[in-house]
Amino acid sequence: MRKFLVILDDSRECLNAIRFAAMRAANTGGGVQVLAIIPPEEFNHWIGVGEIMRQEARDRIHAHYEVFAKWMRDRQDVEPELVIREGDAVPEILKQIEEDGEIGVLVLGASAEKGGPGPIVTDLSRRFGSLPVPLTIVPGELSKEKLAAVS
Repeated sequence: MRKFLVILDDSRECLNAIRFAAMRAANTGGGVQVLAIIPPEEFNHWIGVGEIMRQEARDRIHAHYEVFAKWMRDRQDVEPELVIREGDAVPEILKQIEEDGEIGVLVLGASAEKGGPGPIVTDLSRRFGSLPVPLTIVPGELSKEKLAAVS
């Protein structure tokens, strides 16, 4: 089964990327893999404190994921899969794609803010020609109706 890999973070554009991935998966018989990445700088503390912070980050990710997973199950009839990795975002995304041969498309949300589309989109767009899977960039400001129409 072809999976749509989408990144779960606290950005506003993440919502549209997840919606698009779920709708495309539902319309094409695919699956959705949700990847959350915990940045390494969150744990540069003493070992005990770092472990507590790591668990708190995982708990926040699970709570955030469950909101989207419920919507995917109830509205799109898609059962998503959660993967949590630790490290820098782009290398971890590329490792996940490499390790899971069922990932067929990477779906990212682009910010509409003045600072650009976001650091992950900016970094990966420089690598378009060498990415192992197609990259779909979903505008963060796209309406639900337009998302439904293009998916």
